[in-house]
Amino acid sequence: MPERVIPGRTGGLISLGAADALWAGLTAGSAVPTASAAFTSSLASVRVGYVLLGGRVVATVKASGGQWSVPEREVRRAAAELIAVEMDCRDLIRIGPFGSAPKKERNEGTLARWRQCITRELQEWGGPERAAGREGGRLSHLAGIDWRRILVEQTRDRTARTWWLPRAVVRVLDAAEHTERQWLQVARPRQASADATEPSSHPRTARAADGRETTSPDDSTAPLRPYNGELTGQLYSALSRKPGISRKVAGWTCAVCCTAPAAVLDHCHEHGYVRAPVCHSCNTQERPDHLYSNDIRVAGHYTRLFDTDVVDWLCHWHRCSGCRTRTTLPLPHLAAWTAHTGCRSLRPTHRDPGSSRARKPCGVLRVSWTGSQNAPRSCLLTVTVDFCPSGEHRVLAQVPYREAAERFGTWLAETAPGVAAAAGPDRLDDLPAQSRPVIADTSGEGLALF
Repeated sequence: MPERVIPGRTGGLISLGAADALWAGLTAGSAVPTASAAFTSSLASVRVGYVLLGGRVVATVKASGGQWSVPEREVRRAAAELIAVEMDCRDLIRIGPFGSAPKKERNEGTLARWRQCITRELQEWGGPERAAGREGGRLSHLAGIDWRRILVEQTRDRTARTWWLPRAVVRVLDAAEHTERQWLQVARPRQASADATEPSSHPRTARAADGRETTSPDDSTAPLRPYNGELTGQLYSALSRKPGISRKVAGWTCAVCCTAPAAVLDHCHEHGYVRAPVCHSCNTQERPDHLYSNDIRVAGHYTRLFDTDVVDWLCHWHRCSGCRTRTTLPLPHLAAWTAHTGCRSLRPTHRDPGSSRARKPCGVLRVSWTGSQNAPRSCLLTVTVDFCPSGEHRVLAQVPYREAAERFGTWLAETAPGVAAAAGPDRLDDLPAQSRPVIADTSGEGLALF
């Protein structure tokens, strides 16, 4: 029988069993599935001074009798934050596997490189079904989230397996990893100081006056700061080599979603300018779906890029001085816009078999190009339809690069007047003499900086 939670007992501290029951009860209606044994499973970091629940660190306390406890108030706060997360199970992000093998982590924290942890476990156990049936596994949950229940496996060519999670969960886990890293940066120096003055104290703990051992509150960690254009006009090639830039990036909030901690510097591959620090989720969403170096598939996430959250993304893309000056987008993005928006009226529809009246767009859009943006007169965009049900449609349009850029400029002025007003050919100062060639972005983790 689960333990009852008595508010206010032992100065607001509850046992691990009671904390498990409280966490499960409070998050029962959460869109994000949670683990039933967040505190007592083999993964719980109780003995290292904390337990990670969503994006919050819950400090652990060891009484003189040797029993571990946690503050009830912090458990309730973590549950409230996770319940507020809205999850769209159709909006997925690939989390692995990528080209390089996952590295073994030396950090004893719960979420150190959580993508690699999930990939490693799934590779070892042969997929999500076998991993889900594993009893007493090390990765029973991540930050109190039961990721196995929402993991999606996709297979291409019956050989290449990829694993995906909802974008909302990816953002929670990214935030949790950042919170844990900040916690450890604060806790370790304090541990070293405590060891120097009191060798008998427990690691990452300090002894209270009443004999209890407790950890430092997570309120002392440095808060994330919003990005206010501090890197505007800087070239990625020079900035990425500066010492300490990764730590500086991790101190910002993502410049696009403004919720998750930033993890990478997004930059324009054509002009070389830094756009802004972004989280893994937004960086993955922004990346074109390359089939080949000059061929991309117009996937479902372009609906958000060019429809739902279009103003936010246009502002982000035009943080590049080159794109802003020329009132355009990098060639792969311009090609995707041309197929998704500029040629929308040309896409045929077919009757939906599931409905007598409804119609659905034909097949899957794809756009390819010959030449490059460096020779706009010879660059031609070709918009085609793959997998047409009747097999009758193939090439929808062939649009010269200059015409596509002009169409985009007109659409930009109508859709985001503020972004269009900040652009224009009169701002040519400090631009590179020659644009860089487009870098074909594969799905490898190391190339996720488009």
